[in-house]
Amino acid sequence: MDDNAQDALRINEEYKKWKRITPFLYDLVLTHALEWPSLTCQWLPHKKMESDGGSSCQHLLLGTHTSSQDHNYLMLAETRLPQPRSETDMMQPDQDPSSCFSVTMQQKICHEGEVNKARYMPQNPRVVATKTVSAAVYIFDLAKHPAMPERDECIPDLKLKGHRKEGYGLDFNPNKEGILASGSDDSLVCVWDIAGCLERGAREMQATIVFTGHTDVVEDVCWHPMHENILATVADDRTLKTWDTRQRDKAQETVDAHSREANAVSFNPFSQFVLATGSADKTIALWDMRNLKKRLHSFVNHEEEVFCVQWAPFNEKILASSSADRRVCFWDMSKIGAAQTELEAGG
Repeated sequence: MDDNAQDALRINEEYKKWKRITPFLYDLVLTHALEWPSLTCQWLPHKKMESDGGSSCQHLLLGTHTSSQDHNYLMLAETRLPQPRSETDMMQPDQDPSSCFSVTMQQKICHEGEVNKARYMPQNPRVVATKTVSAAVYIFDLAKHPAMPERDECIPDLKLKGHRKEGYGLDFNPNKEGILASGSDDSLVCVWDIAGCLERGAREMQATIVFTGHTDVVEDVCWHPMHENILATVADDRTLKTWDTRQRDKAQETVDAHSREANAVSFNPFSQFVLATGSADKTIALWDMRNLKKRLHSFVNHEEEVFCVQWAPFNEKILASSSADRRVCFWDMSKIGAAQTELEAGG
């Protein structure tokens, strides 16, 4: 048996073991198989309670990765999810919560190549930006596209130029409508103000700002949740940089953040000073913007490189991370410094 076959067997055994113990780990686990893998996933903000009171409806932004075996699409899925039992008196104790669960593809928009990443604009969630397999960034107004494509042709409402290569970093400014930042394999960070172009019906736009401080692939970008001019970026040059769009000549701060490529960055939405980074060195680092010379804390549990970090929108102490080890970890900041049990340490 070759190494690939052994790895596949091991992964399958791990999954079956996890599946057996899920009733003891979680209150509820719901699964839905997609036709093609999706490199991107984001909940849209609006949530609607169903008339039965026991479920809610929320939309999920997805994309396809078909490896040229089929057409690719930007997709909007409608999910029907059971409410936690504590939030409704209508669900009977013996009712199966999974009976409320469904996922329906509500909209499919033709996309040129795989969707590397998709993000909605906070001020107008129907406006979605996508990172493509080319250097361009696409803007789609979901309201202007049919539920299903009428022909196999990608027609974005706006094409953003400025990059020379594809990439994965993408983030809308939460404080200023229409401001979009992007990081790519060309080591550039591009910023556009798309609000005026969308109003005028323009089809293409050059970058408003181009930051050139990184020396390798820019993996992720993240706007500050409270200050509209502050942007953080991380790259394969192992650095974390912060930028101020009012001073475009150089980065405000540059930190040698990790011992290997820095893949992800996320500001804490409740604190103007705290942010986290994830890296190919398998660690997550916690930082204070008032003193970036030394990390506040390191979180170590992943067995492979960390690709994503994200703070909980409902609790300033909770951070999630995902990794190539096929695991999502949740970290509780309030327990920093506390002794771990053998189970908590993964023993």
